[in-house]
Amino acid sequence: MSNTYKERTLKYLEIEWATYVERFNRWPAEEGIKRVNAQGYVQFRDMLAHVVAWWQEGMEIILAIAEEREYARRKYDFDAFNAEAVAKYKDWDEAEFLAHFEKMRQKASADLKSMNEAAWENRRVRAWVNGIFIHHAREHLVASSRFLILDTLQNEWNTYAADFEKVEDKDAFLNKQGVGSFRELLGHVIGWWEEGERIITGILKDPNFKWHAKRRDTDAFNAELIAKYKKLSDAEVRTRFESKRKAMIKLVNDLPEEAFTNKDIEGWLAADVVEHFDEHAIRV
Repeated sequence: MSNTYKERTLKYLEIEWATYVERFNRWPAEEGIKRVNAQGYVQFRDMLAHVVAWWQEGMEIILAIAEEREYARRKYDFDAFNAEAVAKYKDWDEAEFLAHFEKMRQKASADLKSMNEAAWENRRVRAWVNGIFIHHAREHLVASSRFLILDTLQNEWNTYAADFEKVEDKDAFLNKQGVGSFRELLGHVIGWWEEGERIITGILKDPNFKWHAKRRDTDAFNAELIAKYKKLSDAEVRTRFESKRKAMIKLVNDLPEEAFTNKDIEGWLAADVVEHFDEHAIRV
């Protein structure tokens, strides 16, 4: 498990985060700032400052644990921490700051590569790694990548059904999701994957495909899915879920690179695969 998790983490640093700035810069300026503002930041650099500050904070703790050193335990005021990060780099030259961001990315990758293997089994290490490198990439998704979409399908969604079995109060979890059974929740996910696939393939076949004109009433669509899948057995729904997950992996693998610069395709992938996972995430 440790080696797999280590390899996955390093791929986030060497693929996802290594291309993060470049992918964002593909968007027209107006679209880019719109996405950054939606994240709660005035400019892209402010968001990067937030990211790199958590990298530095987390890596100090990760390495201290790995090296069995004492480290300060802090109770974080997240708003204050994030504000300090933005203020710290406010007056930096743009090129100087981007070079610093890249330097910190490379340093984190190198430090994690040299970390002893046993540390990867430490729950606190894995919690920090997930928080600052993996989950953070999903949280600040301003330009989808093939890597991130595939990773979410191949890792997060892959263990979704198994993770549900580990939930102690299943009824409370399902109630929070607004469904009466796990098969209804899986059916909800399957239905939206099918909808996203329909729209993505439609755009690929015809650039003038007008999916906006066929926009669904979300509440009505969700109700239809619940009604449809509550009639099926748990085993059948889980089989359908796994089949559609694999179909989505194939769809993403087969996409031309330019598909990720199409705002509609990119947006559906982000919403259907990444954001939807965090919306219905199972914490175990």
